[in-house]
Amino acid sequence: MLKKMGEAVARVARKVNETVESGSDTLDLAECKLVSFPIGIYKVLRNVTDQIHLITLANNELKSLTSKFMTTFCQLRELRLEGNFLHRLPNEVSTLQHLKAIDLSRNQFRDFPEQLTTLPALETINLEENDIVDVPVEKLATMPALRSVNLRFNPLSPEVRVIAPPLIKFDMLVS
Repeated sequence: MLKKMGEAVARVARKVNETVESGSDTLDLAECKLVSFPIGIYKVLRNVTDQIHLITLANNELKSLTSKFMTTFCQLRELRLEGNFLHRLPNEVSTLQHLKAIDLSRNQFRDFPEQLTTLPALETINLEENDIVDVPVEKLATMPALRSVNLRFNPLSPEVRVIAPPLIKFDMLVS
């Protein structure tokens, strides 16, 4: 087991170093068995955080993200968090003013993360396969850039299904 953990840590370190050395705008830490975002990464990336526009933390074991994560990577355009154990986002997600797409599919959200409705550039929200019943349709309807909300495979209330269509100007995918 220690060998596997060592391999996972080495893999994360290698991916972070590749991002720094190449000057890439992408940090891909998908499938690294992360239970939290490693604190040491903030130090390693401190000189390039403004350049990072896409972070993928898909298919890990994350239960939460910290406010520091959100405020450190405030230049993000896309955040991929699918396939984790997240059930909420920190309020500081509102600092992601340039975010265009967020993928929160296959997590454990019971409540729609309403902080997302404050993001002016957000175009795509994917919340497929969560446990969401209610959706702030009125708030979503006022989002200027929103084009698509994927809520497939959520136990949406009948009210949401009835209220949403006349109010929204974006694609709302439901099953």
